[in-house]
Amino acid sequence: MAENLRLEVVTPEKSVVSEGAQIVMAPGSLGEFGVLPGHTPFLTTLKTGALKYKDESGRERFVFVSSGFAEALPDRVTVLAESAERRKDIDIERAKAALERAEKRLQTQAREEEIDFIRAKAALLRAIGRIQLAQTR
Repeated sequence: MAENLRLEVVTPEKSVVSEGAQIVMAPGSLGEFGVLPGHTPFLTTLKTGALKYKDESGRERFVFVSSGFAEALPDRVTVLAESAERRKDIDIERAKAALERAEKRLQTQAREEEIDFIRAKAALLRAIGRIQLAQTR
């Protein structure tokens, strides 16, 4: 049987994934990267997006991650994310509500200097990403 990686995806609040994987594809801040067993060790930052992996049975799985770090070792990938949720756990209605809130905050940016533009834009990108991933079911 082929060797597998150990995939760990954790946030400050919880462990989201802890299982074996044949391959892991993640949204690196410099571009998407893939890790197979035996990979050269490296550490990188992540951008908001979909982390894809094949579980031990070969089934493709998805996890939405919101920035963070990834460490690849020959036998393991560890992702420390600001937030993360499996595709099956994404609440589309909640994500749509977050999208509306972020859009409203960005529209009021011109009128109110107190709005944190960077945070509002990040919230918008997270909501869009979650909705897109959830709708690929």
